[in-house]
Amino acid sequence: MPGALGQAMAWVYGQVISRRNAGFDRGHGVVTFDRPVISVGNLSVGGTGKTPFTMWLLQLLRREGYWPCVAMRGYGEANGQGLQSDEAREYADALADLPIVAQPDRTQGLLALFSSEFEDAQAADASYEPVEDRRVTNVVVLDDGFQHRQIGRQLDIVLIDATRDPFADALLPAGYLRETTAALSRAHAVVLTHAEVVPAHVLTALAAKIQVISKRLVVASCRHHWAELRRSVASGQADERLEVSWLRGKKVMAVCAIGNPDAFVSAVRDAGGSVVEPIVLRDHDPYEPATVKRIMDASRLAGAQAIVCTQKDWSKLARVPMNAWACPVVRPRLEVQIVAGEDALRPLILGAAASEKM
Repeated sequence: MPGALGQAMAWVYGQVISRRNAGFDRGHGVVTFDRPVISVGNLSVGGTGKTPFTMWLLQLLRREGYWPCVAMRGYGEANGQGLQSDEAREYADALADLPIVAQPDRTQGLLALFSSEFEDAQAADASYEPVEDRRVTNVVVLDDGFQHRQIGRQLDIVLIDATRDPFADALLPAGYLRETTAALSRAHAVVLTHAEVVPAHVLTALAAKIQVISKRLVVASCRHHWAELRRSVASGQADERLEVSWLRGKKVMAVCAIGNPDAFVSAVRDAGGSVVEPIVLRDHDPYEPATVKRIMDASRLAGAQAIVCTQKDWSKLARVPMNAWACPVVRPRLEVQIVAGEDALRPLILGAAASEKM
């Protein structure tokens, strides 16, 4: 919301946030758990590549022998079931046995998970199940947790999209910031995402601005890499796995409903796809039947040889029968690669995971 009205509303919003944070700083309304909590969040609304980074974090913890769960607020929860949310579907697809809490009250959701695991452990004791076969959450990962301060944490990681300088932005609704950059003083690490699409000097300048706020902050950067393409063939069958080069020279339609659509459309082009028409929907669009029909009709009219969407979008489009599409629908499998600062970030994460409760 530009102009004087937006600035006035941003000032009011800032005052509310300041008072709210002052209470949390004093420990009011903060719940602590008997196991470590690692938060991944951001300063702004819109896409920062949070889900791929959180996936990287979860996989790191798994490799190091931890059994993490992920807790999120969730979107699109029409029936109260967490696995109806976009991100929850993504996590479930990638890590089928990952414990997921996705509901408005994350504290109650986590307590319910811990209680369920305790009851399962008691039942296992009664049946003499081997101890090594039991899986009990020993690290909580908060998805989008920087502003969710009701839950105490051992580590706060904040993601900043390197293509959007938060120091040149304003608070909502005048800009896109949930909090000012001064809030980074309570973080432990900042990760600059989408490093692959900005020059090195931009990353260096942004890192320098961040460390002015706090020299103790670990600053890392990562790139988002398309490891492969996946195409669903039919219900019950394994996905077909394709090289990214499969897109090269093809007329494709890029479809997405994410926070940073420009980065996705650019990635499709970088992969060699000739984008005949991008269809950009609002973040977390539910893909109602009318929207799906619009995409189908547009792909036929444009003569598209493929439709490319994100995994988040596919989690909702997967319900459409495969034979209804006029061309293949593919989505990339994203991997995060830490390109700078991993030597400081990794021990910070593992140290938090190994820590005692607060």
